[in-house]
Amino acid sequence: MDAPPIYRLPQDTLHQIFAHLPLRQLITLRSVSKLFHQTLTSPSFTHLLSLSHPLSLLALRPSLSSPSLLAFDPDQNQWLTFPLSFLLPHFPSPTPVASSDGLVYLWSHSTLIACNPLTRHFKPLPQLGSAWSRHGSVLVSPPNRVLVLSELAALYYSGDDNNGWVNFSSNLPAKPRSPILINDKVLALCDVGSPWRSQWKLFSCTLSTLQASQFWSRLEKHEWGDVFDILKRPRLVKGVGNRVLMIGGLRSSFSLNASCSTILILRLDLETMDWAEAGRMPGEMFRMGFADSSKFKVFGGGNRVCFSAKRVGRRLALWDYVEEAGKEDWRWIDGVPGCGDGLCRGFAFEARLTALP
Repeated sequence: MDAPPIYRLPQDTLHQIFAHLPLRQLITLRSVSKLFHQTLTSPSFTHLLSLSHPLSLLALRPSLSSPSLLAFDPDQNQWLTFPLSFLLPHFPSPTPVASSDGLVYLWSHSTLIACNPLTRHFKPLPQLGSAWSRHGSVLVSPPNRVLVLSELAALYYSGDDNNGWVNFSSNLPAKPRSPILINDKVLALCDVGSPWRSQWKLFSCTLSTLQASQFWSRLEKHEWGDVFDILKRPRLVKGVGNRVLMIGGLRSSFSLNASCSTILILRLDLETMDWAEAGRMPGEMFRMGFADSSKFKVFGGGNRVCFSAKRVGRRLALWDYVEEAGKEDWRWIDGVPGCGDGLCRGFAFEARLTALP
């Protein structure tokens, strides 16, 4: 039987045809045939794709080790599964924890692995002690910079295997809450209050000063007023560009055990050092799943943030801010895979076929 006509087309022609397809379709086509796989993974085609936009996903951190990475595509409103079996048996029980620039970072016991689940390319980073995988927060930023941060110490990897991990004291006043890495700037919330009343403050340092003097500075301005006092259990999420999102329950008053009226999203511009309201959860959505929840989880990045609470079951609340229109959209994500404690955790994943670990 003669081969289909598409098999007789020149490679350049195939490249031009496939280059017009969305990335999510290219991922599927790679498994159709050997010819498609070779064409879609060739250096010349991946160069064409480097000019296209990545696929913006929201990935889940599994409560138990899983042979797959589960991610939600908000644009298509569907769940995607990326097998991680290519890491086995050399790296058992891979657990994804962070992502940057098209790469996903996973723990396998005491080894941190950078991989592209689309192309199945991976690279183990120099080995660490098992305590870091249990207690350290993994922060990543391009180009291939990794920081593992705990209350007492931090490890930094610049992507150079010759230098390995650089170990230094973190020197923070308290345990860092929801630390984030934006370019070379590290930011974290710390509770500097008393055992009876929390008092959250924002601390910052650059990677260069952290290595040189372990110096953290408290970010504050008189104009900010009580911005840290109006939120209950605030946490940070990396925003778009040089912006930071701070998210928490909006206190109904300043009393010690004040209830919350909704969930508020504030945005800090690191260039102007000005806060602005980015969004607030609609009252009906808040009452359905978050009003009586003393504990909820937040994850995401850019202009998309997910919220998880035990009361909402296998659903996530999604905040999606449309920059061009200057307005926010709130909706439910259904069919969320089960999590061990009923709370989902995750991270933003900008999927790219061109990302190399």
